[in-house]
Amino acid sequence: MLAGAVLLSFINLTHAQSTRNLTPAQIAIEKQQQRLSSGDEEERRDALMRLGAMRSEAASRVALSGLSDLSPIVRVTAAKAILSLDPAQSAAALLPLLQDKDEFVRREVAYALGGTRSRTATEGLSERLLNDKEAGVRGAAAVALGQIGDESAVIALASTLAPQLSAPAKSKRKREENPFVLRAAAVALGQIKTRAGVPALVSAVNDDKVAYDVRREAARSLGLIGDPSAIPALQSASLSGDPFLSQLAHESLRKLKRVATP
Repeated sequence: MLAGAVLLSFINLTHAQSTRNLTPAQIAIEKQQQRLSSGDEEERRDALMRLGAMRSEAASRVALSGLSDLSPIVRVTAAKAILSLDPAQSAAALLPLLQDKDEFVRREVAYALGGTRSRTATEGLSERLLNDKEAGVRGAAAVALGQIGDESAVIALASTLAPQLSAPAKSKRKREENPFVLRAAAVALGQIKTRAGVPALVSAVNDDKVAYDVRREAARSLGLIGDPSAIPALQSASLSGDPFLSQLAHESLRKLKRVATP
């Protein structure tokens, strides 16, 4: 008994001595790292939230282990906690989770990838936009692609918004009908601001069968891109019975006319 007590005292003393050599930030990270081995899901999640709130590369590096946790909510929390790493490193760690069996994880990881702004995520997100069976995941992928702003995403975004204008995509799903996904694709094309997205946006603006909120965002995006070829479609939309679409079309027309004026 006495030998055991002496050994425990020695271990505690050694740990205390080593702790004294750490900075307060390092001590805080170490504390949360120890909590990640807890059997309690909520404690692991809280530890990851605290690591993410530190907004440091060292804390995010410790949070990486949470990406392989058995609990979906813990994996999602880890996805947000690692974003203080270098963008390319964050993206590399997150990309495998786009194939996660849990829809919630795939969706939140897509949003997290948008936060990295890393173009290395474009291909994986484009694949999810075209092929994921869940609309929430497809919509998140479109949002993320807009945040990243990589022109190579335009093909996937445009074929989602107006598939009739492009060659058949290698997709496992039918034509996109979810308004959130279509709206997110229209917004993303405006964020990327390349003329390659104009035909799909014009098609959406002109299509009476497309939901008004999708047509509105398409009109807004055409103004952001500033291609004069969109003027006829916007002029027509400015006469729409929907006041919001009409207003947005007018605003985009003013932008285009300023661009066209020498």
